[in-house]
Amino acid sequence: MDQGIVLSLCDRTARMVTPWAAAGFECICVDTQHVEISRAPYLPITYVGWDVRDWLPPKEEYKIVFAFPPCTHLAVSGARWFRRKGLGKLAEALSIVEACREICEWAKAPWMLENPVSSLSTYWREPDVTFNPCDYGGYLDPPADLYTKRTCLWFGGGFRMPRIKPVAPLEGSRMHLIPPCENRSDLRSETPAGFAQAVFEANMGGSYVEQRGLFSSGLLDAL
Repeated sequence: MDQGIVLSLCDRTARMVTPWAAAGFECICVDTQHVEISRAPYLPITYVGWDVRDWLPPKEEYKIVFAFPPCTHLAVSGARWFRRKGLGKLAEALSIVEACREICEWAKAPWMLENPVSSLSTYWREPDVTFNPCDYGGYLDPPADLYTKRTCLWFGGGFRMPRIKPVAPLEGSRMHLIPPCENRSDLRSETPAGFAQAVFEANMGGSYVEQRGLFSSGLLDAL
């Protein structure tokens, strides 16, 4: 707790906070898909089942804040359905982004907001950087995330973008190969483990970098 809390908004999988939790940081993941409030069995992660628009963050010292607002009504890959969805869906999506942004800036800590290529560039501002999962696959042991999916990041508060350790994108655009299923959207939006590890190392550093490889140690199964 003395190190600061790691907060992750609209985070169902907790992948982004896993390196931090393994290093002993208290982590909070807020998402409507969580069931009320629960704990990860072997890691200091608290899951809060709440809408970020109605959730009041605890007044704590935050180490870093992440946000993954849903992209369903924003991603340009679904632009052909924008008119059919109407203004209501767009307003809902943007209100979630705005709630995430407000919490990120309120926390007075380094922060990062993620979305695929989307209309946020129009309604907010251009992203600070874009990347593909394969750009950070070399942070894993063995290397993984051998696929492309152009992802945009907006950040502030002193957030440090990690240097790349790329691997060959042997799987190509893997996201487009996921067959239609009930949780297809969830599978497409999972945070690449290599990127999560890279962000941890860039923004924590020091002896904590020794946590590398935790994604291969079975800790994800404990979430």
